[in-house]
Amino acid sequence: QVQLVESGGGLVQPGGSLRLSCVASGSVFRLSVMAWYRQAPGKQRDLVATISTGGNTNYADSVKGRFTISRDNAKNTMYLQMNSLKPEDTGVYYCRIYNTNIWGQGTQVTVSS
Repeated sequence: QVQLVESGGGLVQPGGSLRLSCVASGSVFRLSVMAWYRQAPGKQRDLVATISTGGNTNYADSVKGRFTISRDNAKNTMYLQMNSLKPEDTGVYYCRIYNTNIWGQGTQVTVSS
């Protein structure tokens, strides 16, 4: 059974940076489109970015130019580099095997001074 485990969240000041990681168990990672989502308090879970098996990426308009999604298939790991963070980026960040019900447990990101 595939499991996803996120890490790297924390408290950061506006304008700061964080890098999230998502490690997948099993052998399906390299065959899967992967995604990052986030859920702000009291709001729905929204798609942040996706990355294809070949490394093609897509981003939500709200994070374009600030966030970078990447993957290392040899390490079964996906990353989200987040720069120029804003208070509105606060939320729980989840990784997912895209278009499946396989999700990580989430990691909290708080952007506050």
